[in-house]
Amino acid sequence: MSDHVDRYVAIKRTLGYSFVDQAYALSRFAEFSKEDEFLSASRAIAWAAKASSSQRSAECFRVIRNFAIALHAEDDRHEIPPRDVFGKAKRLRPPPHILAAEDIERLMRAALRLPPTASLTPYTYYYLLGLLAATGLRVSEVIALVRADLGQDGLVIRQTKFHKSRLVPIASTTQAALAAYLKLRGRIGGPDPHVFVLSNGKPPDPATVTRTFVKLARLCGLRSASGRGPRLHDLRHSFAVRSLEQCGNDRNAVDRHMLALSIYLGHACLSDTYWYLEATPVITRQIAHVAEALSARSRS
Repeated sequence: MSDHVDRYVAIKRTLGYSFVDQAYALSRFAEFSKEDEFLSASRAIAWAAKASSSQRSAECFRVIRNFAIALHAEDDRHEIPPRDVFGKAKRLRPPPHILAAEDIERLMRAALRLPPTASLTPYTYYYLLGLLAATGLRVSEVIALVRADLGQDGLVIRQTKFHKSRLVPIASTTQAALAAYLKLRGRIGGPDPHVFVLSNGKPPDPATVTRTFVKLARLCGLRSASGRGPRLHDLRHSFAVRSLEQCGNDRNAVDRHMLALSIYLGHACLSDTYWYLEATPVITRQIAHVAEALSARSRS
């Protein structure tokens, strides 16, 4: 089964899909059904049922069913599970957890205690988390950075989620922090062209960074044992919300800043950026006041 998964993932990525979360789910399914020569509907349902919630079961099942359709097209001995066994998977965007500057500092300091001791890995996570917090970049974008992408004008983010490239300006303090990391990395990081590498000389993958962030958040008391608390992507959310809050009570400034923020974050649609208004208490109150005023005016 793992050979089928590897081939399917390779095809998807050749077509331009990042396919990170799906590949991870498929690899887990391959391990679950490693003795099977052909995909069976009952095995797919049994595996998806092991997920932590009904919503997650539906999402995992959707990934496996699409995989099954592709395999069945090649060999009809692979079964296609019936549609919507776990209901329709609606990907609800979880509410963001906005991290305070003090929380981010605690996470970064905790990263310096990661193993292996006296290796590059703790410093890599320290500066990687710092860059994510300072720029709001996606973790995949930061991991993909190579040294040629760092320039005086900022960071060149190439062929990202929506197959677009963009220039991301960064503050002088961020430039200085990257320079300090690169100086250390130049001594003990090896020849790999990527900016961020671990003690093995290779860049981390997004899943590894995510798991490490969860570990650090628990060590800092920011995340409960049950799993509730900030996620890695909340560094991006926090950056966006804090930048909007700097506009204060100036609604025109918010409008101007929204367009710039959308381009900076690499959003495909401006509506994706407007979602952050829901997580910005200062601006949410402004919206509520305007809505109340309009309502009162319509009643008069």
